[in-house]
Amino acid sequence: MALRLTSSICLRQLLLAQRRCLSMYYTESHEWVKVDGNRFKIGITDHAQAALGDVVFVELPELETEYDAGDEIGTVESVKAVGDVGCPVGGIVQAVNELLLEKPGIVNSSPEDEGWIAELEMTDSSGLENLMNEEAYRAYLADGA
Repeated sequence: MALRLTSSICLRQLLLAQRRCLSMYYTESHEWVKVDGNRFKIGITDHAQAALGDVVFVELPELETEYDAGDEIGTVESVKAVGDVGCPVGGIVQAVNELLLEKPGIVNSSPEDEGWIAELEMTDSSGLENLMNEEAYRAYLADGA
């Protein structure tokens, strides 16, 4: 019994570690998180940018600011609306995509790659457990999200 329990704990730790190695996750509020080791980038999904329309301004977080999971990290403004960008995983801002200050439309043309908003050092990975992988996110969208 003790061996099975230890094996289960080790397996869970291994699975969580694998999830942190260059993995892409999605939130119900249409942010994406790309994890690479102990760092992650965050941005809005293609679905979110399409719903917003032409992005005209992106508010970036300040460097070295610490965020808890669920905190608002910035905003994306379009000709139609303003959308908050939530931080689904706890972390400290290490870099921001300053290119978005001059060319916010990159969020429209490349939302899940060049349109990243910030890169953070992870301080609390527990939020990863609540995120969807790409397959689950696509199913979520198909259900009318």
